[in-house]
Amino acid sequence: MFAAYGDKKRELCTEPPEALDGLRGFGGARLVMPGVVAIQGPAFTDYAAAHKELDELCEAIRGKGPLDSCPMIVLCDDSEFLSRSMSNFLWATFTRSNPSHDIYGVNSYYENKHWCCDNVIIDARAKPHHAPPLVPDPQVEKNIGRFFVKGAVLEGFGG
Repeated sequence: MFAAYGDKKRELCTEPPEALDGLRGFGGARLVMPGVVAIQGPAFTDYAAAHKELDELCEAIRGKGPLDSCPMIVLCDDSEFLSRSMSNFLWATFTRSNPSHDIYGVNSYYENKHWCCDNVIIDARAKPHHAPPLVPDPQVEKNIGRFFVKGAVLEGFGG
């Protein structure tokens, strides 16, 4: 798979690049879609620690050489979950990141008043100010199942 940027084309990775293996404190790289990889990192504590962690991650990736085939890396708590479906990727990435705080870049710089980088890294780890995850309760699901059966008030709406 190819993607164009500027007047150039690049081949997008179709599996996690080897350069994302063996990064101290980060692992579990999984392909989300061509060119997008999710990796797990330490639990988020605060933004001071996050800046340090992400600076170290960017430096470690930079040290392994160019990663042109992987323009987006999503740092998350559970890379298996995030990469399992497009819905999980979209939900976790864009509800757990703040563009003004959680966007980093490998080899980032400014050119003509525009921020540029080789690889965008989005910090989509759960933050302390986020609501806790909504986890289905099997007993509640069992109790409400009767509302979704044929002839019930919510027939045809799931269940």
